[in-house]
Amino acid sequence: MKRGTSEFDLIQRHFTRPAPSAVLGVGDDAALLRVAPGMELAVSTDMLVSDTHFFPDADPFLLGHKTLAVNLSDMAAMGAQPRWVLLSLALPEACESWLERFSAGFFALAEPHGVELVGGDTTRGPLNLCVTIMGEVPQGAALRRDGAKIGDDIWLSGTLGAAALALAHRQGTVRLPPADFAACAAALYQPLPRVALGLALRGVAHSAIDISDGLLADLGHILESSGIGAEIAFDALSVSTAVRSLLSRGSGEVARRCILAGGDDYELCFTAPVIHRAAVEAISARLNLPLTRIGSAVAGSGCIVRGPDGGAIHLEKSGYDHFR
Repeated sequence: MKRGTSEFDLIQRHFTRPAPSAVLGVGDDAALLRVAPGMELAVSTDMLVSDTHFFPDADPFLLGHKTLAVNLSDMAAMGAQPRWVLLSLALPEACESWLERFSAGFFALAEPHGVELVGGDTTRGPLNLCVTIMGEVPQGAALRRDGAKIGDDIWLSGTLGAAALALAHRQGTVRLPPADFAACAAALYQPLPRVALGLALRGVAHSAIDISDGLLADLGHILESSGIGAEIAFDALSVSTAVRSLLSRGSGEVARRCILAGGDDYELCFTAPVIHRAAVEAISARLNLPLTRIGSAVAGSGCIVRGPDGGAIHLEKSGYDHFR
């Protein structure tokens, strides 16, 4: 780092970009934003902490991507169009090369989604990345956790388990062939937020959530908020090739944990009435995104996962919890 470089130099060099949709963007005490008439503002924030959410040796370009991706995923789960973000960084040191790659990864994902960085903060400290994201959704059209109804189909986008399996490999719990690890690492380091799916599900889905802490934990939030239960079929879950290979090699318990409770998938789980099956299938075809019907919402509470023999599959932990 060049001697004398200030916090404001770093912001100007790496994070100041035009924000044409904002009344006022980076450079003042606060941003000024104007929400379109008839729209509600969806706001979410996520923090990524070194050694908790990512390895200290993480590629800063991929880390920039993921820092924004996890927040875009929250907008997707609400059916909101992402618009603006605030980025706050605690940095052990002001490393120009690290910041250049981090900001490049961040903006490489922001630009195709039309997201503008309009403010934030920087400080010295243990590496900590925090984004607050704002999006717009038509009044009354947001996808919420409390909208699921008894009899709804339960759907899942994409596949489960790859990111958790990559993490298990890095932690030494399993050993993957190099090709399998490379495929799983892409899911862990560069998740694809399902923004287009969230927008398409407005008026089709009754409820939605993104899978960040594990399918059982996150689906459980929908069930608790909606006051219902669920039954899902384990064999109906779409999983990555590497995870399916692990199942076939006799490491079933590890694979089941990755699929049901691993987290970091950033797929959408949503419920929709049976009469909308054709509409969901049409969305799947239009977006070229697999959407799999995995079960049904039922009376009661909690989620039962049925194995191939019809018996219930039990796990000690249903998902990631920061304090357990």
